Amino acid sequence: MTIATHKLTLPPSMLQRGFWLYAWRVVAPDGQELVYVGRTGDNSSPNASPAYIRMGQHLGSAETQNALRKHLVKRGIPPETCQTFDLVAHGPIYPEVEKPENFSHEDKLLRKQLMEKHLPLRDIVGAMEKQLAEDLKAVGYTLLNTVIWRHTVDPELWAPVRAAFAEHFPRLKD
Repeated sequence: MTIATHKLTLPPSMLQRGFWLYAWRVVAPDGQELVYVGRTGDNSSPNASPAYIRMGQHLGSAETQNALRKHLVKRGIPPETCQTFDLVAHGPIYPEVEKPENFSHEDKLLRKQLMEKHLPLRDIVGAMEKQLAEDLKAVGYTLLNTVIWRHTVDPELWAPVRAAFAEHFPRLKD
């Protein structure tokens, strides 16, 4: 291990809770470029965390949250040996559903009402997640994950999001 000093610059807007779409660009030890696509907006609760929280979770050790790490290890790539990790996060596309200050997950009626507002937004961003993965793969990027989502993306909503990612993934511009 070599001791070094590193700098990570985080824009304050990445602290905003809400529905984010993101893609990790990972350069493996051998120089291969790999991509992982994800989103924020829980499936089982009315929470939509900021992109920066998912950033740490993906490379952490919590078994239920470190999908990027798992995909790399499955390919025989210890994350600590990678050349770089770039996170491209777009959002928040929608804000997190507002909860009262005294919100408790035990309040089943309130939780149900919040989920009724949360799920349509989650489904829209989930469809974008699937479309981004499909579009990146179609233009030759190597994806680490497969996104399975039953909803289809609205082309009008998708166009500006795709354009935003194309700035960071140039093959999407074609």
